[in-house]
Amino acid sequence: MKPSILHITNGDSTTNYLQALKFEGEFITWREMLCEGKTSIDVGSESFWKTRFDFFKSSYKVTKKTFIDLTLKEYRNLCQKKDQKEIVLWFEYDLFCQINMIAIISWIKRYRKGEKVSLVCSGTVKGSKKKLGLSELNKEQIQQHYKNRVELSQDDIEYADYIWQLYCSDSPLRLETVHKFNPMSPFVYLSDAIDVHLQRFPSIENGLNVVENYILDIANKTKPESKNQLVGNLLKNQETLGFGDTQYFQKLEKLKSLFTSFHPVKLSRKGKKVLDHQLNFYQSLRNEHTYLGGVKKYSYLYHNATDKLLKITS
Repeated sequence: MKPSILHITNGDSTTNYLQALKFEGEFITWREMLCEGKTSIDVGSESFWKTRFDFFKSSYKVTKKTFIDLTLKEYRNLCQKKDQKEIVLWFEYDLFCQINMIAIISWIKRYRKGEKVSLVCSGTVKGSKKKLGLSELNKEQIQQHYKNRVELSQDDIEYADYIWQLYCSDSPLRLETVHKFNPMSPFVYLSDAIDVHLQRFPSIENGLNVVENYILDIANKTKPESKNQLVGNLLKNQETLGFGDTQYFQKLEKLKSLFTSFHPVKLSRKGKKVLDHQLNFYQSLRNEHTYLGGVKKYSYLYHNATDKLLKITS
């Protein structure tokens, strides 16, 4: 008899944790980071995966074999799972997880229509000053999260799919307001994640986005002895991003001209001017091949005073 539950998790650490706790059912690990690089609405299509591989190859030097072994094989395994009575999604509060989550729900809407879908989402936990990821929950907490999982209605699925479509569109402007129009949504962390996403467009003040400014700020404040220590500090202090070390190392490479040294870590005079908004670094970073979802990153500016995006017309 086949297991009646299919668990789709946000990563290997969650899958391993749940299996170690003897959760019943089958497991699929979603190994993607759709918050980075170009995306399209047709999750799982041949063109979708080609676009994603092109991004990983150019940005992270990922080989075709690695992409197939880690991502495509697991996706193909997902496609074979059609007999379970319930799909349980395990995701966290941060931007990284929330974008992956709505993409998978969009896939479910298309390929598993009518099936029971439930959501376990970690974040705010009683007694903790900070939000917690799934693997940070103790045995009792994660079992309680599972017990309290929320069954998604068809309206919930349609809503998540709609936000995914907007994320993949060629304009981010409708995301500025539409993600806040559903206060009864079970996706309690999605609004904050989309707010952070919009701040990833270059700031009008210095040309850096929220992530790049965060990197310079932590480097300046913590004065780490090495690049590894800087990345450790970034991972420890991030709140809504949910990025991994690989992402931060890649971003540091693009910002290296704003540093004089990484051993120890020191900002250059130019880097300090950019951090203090005395110099705009937009033109130095601008790249027509950099995307956030369906949008060219450098086609919009984030206006910090109004929390609005401005389209660059020229």
